Amino acid sequence: MLIDTHAHLDEDQIAPILADVVQRASQAGVTSIVTVGTTADSSARCVELSHAYEAVFAAVGIQPNYCGQASATDWDSIVRLASGGQAVALGETGLDRHWDFTAFDVQQDYFERHLRLSHQLDLPFIVHMRDCDEDVLAMLEQARRRNPLRGVMHSFTGSIDTARRCLELGLHISFAGMVTYRKSEMLREIARAIPDDRILIETDSPYLSPHPHRGQRPNEPALIVHTAACLAEVRRVDLATFSQQTSENARKLFRIPDSKPDGID
Repeated sequence: MLIDTHAHLDEDQIAPILADVVQRASQAGVTSIVTVGTTADSSARCVELSHAYEAVFAAVGIQPNYCGQASATDWDSIVRLASGGQAVALGETGLDRHWDFTAFDVQQDYFERHLRLSHQLDLPFIVHMRDCDEDVLAMLEQARRRNPLRGVMHSFTGSIDTARRCLELGLHISFAGMVTYRKSEMLREIARAIPDDRILIETDSPYLSPHPHRGQRPNEPALIVHTAACLAEVRRVDLATFSQQTSENARKLFRIPDSKPDGID
């Protein structure tokens, strides 16, 4: 049993072959996939996919690099999708100083909206963080002073200090294919230190294919087994134990049911 907590199944690289991708994931032991929105339109497609596939669950949000393109009504669409009981999480949200597609104050505004909506709807949030650890932590710590936090640091590549501070805020840490790369020893050391009940795994497909498929496009949920095997070895547990633990963590955080409610195919 494996759960891919972060994929982008609506991306052009995957959408035309999605039925095969979902089937291969099932054959690899992946029981659930959280497909994550990056824009209002992407989020709506993610919800549609969650209706079409038993194993797929939707997260809705506006990724920081797309906030500058958002129309006046796009946030209303996210609120509507999130409020309809069709999403298991908000995001991805967060901050990004690596790219300059969106003014930083606009990113901060949308990150704050996601954090407040998370508390309002009691949905976890998914954080994108690139080259801005202190900025993200400052906003998370401010939000924590208002309310308890439920969320995950997606595709984590930060420092051990950043990981420690995120854990102190009550957040989960998720690792993607990069943790399997030969030069990622420091990241594997961080992964070794994450408490059993706070670690998650993901593919971030169609990106970040794990070793031995590094460079393969598209990455897909079936390949999460390689990330799971790497981390199980790093943490000195067998693969079945690690898979069960991370799946249990994902089910608790995202409240993923064993089966979907009536009316969702």
